[in-house]
This record gives sequence, C-alpha cells and structure tokens, in this order.
Amino acid sequence: MATSSNLPESVISHVSLGTNDFRRAKAFYDALLPTLQIRCVMEFPGGAGYGRKFPEFWIQNPQDGGKASVGNGVHISFLANSKAEVNAFHAKALELGGKDDGAPGARPEYDKHYYAAFVRDLDGNKIEAMLMVEPGKE
Repeated sequence: MATSSNLPESVISHVSLGTNDFRRAKAFYDALLPTLQIRCVMEFPGGAGYGRKFPEFWIQNPQDGGKASVGNGVHISFLANSKAEVNAFHAKALELGGKDDGAPGARPEYDKHYYAAFVRDLDGNKIEAMLMVEPGKE
C-alpha cells in the first residue's frame, strides 16, 4: 500500500465523455482546450485524449456501440491558470456552438477564491474551467 508521501497529487487518472459525433466533438475540443494550455496528446479511431503532459480527459464514441447520453449532475472541471484563461475558455466555447451554463465569475458559494465558467459542449455535457484566485493576484 502506498503511503501519503508517495501518492500522486491527483486522485483521478482520467475521465471520458461519450459523443455521438466524434469528428464534431474533436474539432470543438481541439479549438477549445488550448485556451487552457491543454492539447490532444493521443488519438485512436473514435477517441481522443487531452492533457498537458498525458491524456487526462477523453472524448470518444461509446465502447458498447450504443448512443452517448449526458449524465444528469455530472460535469468535468478543467484547471485554469488565470482568470483570463477562464474567460477565454467560456468565450471560445460559445463561439464554437457551446451553450452558456454559467458566465465567468466568482463562485463564493464554493469558496471565496473560486473563479469559474460553465458551458455545455456540443453533446450537452457540462464542462467548467476554474481556478482558485490567490489573494492579491486577481
């Protein structure tokens, strides 16, 4: 068993969202995620993995061949490096056909330093860009 001193910082290896139109979803995320310094780092037929160093976020056709559906209450949040990145993420998503689900701004109900924006991607999945704004670095 690993001890706390050698555990990875993150508790998640990766997450995947299903899509019913892989080409369209890939074009959306290829254009959107660079606003957060994230890029496609791996691809296979019907699937693409995005990250800064390794694939942490995947879009793909469902493995069972069935129709992809949106999970009610599920969303994916990407870490941003600045408010400008959060704002650019939101603006780019809307430009690409995504739907607004929460404009960029402070979310004091989560934490007094929480800054985020929420959108729905082209398949209706809820995605977010967020950061914890350090006092004095706003």
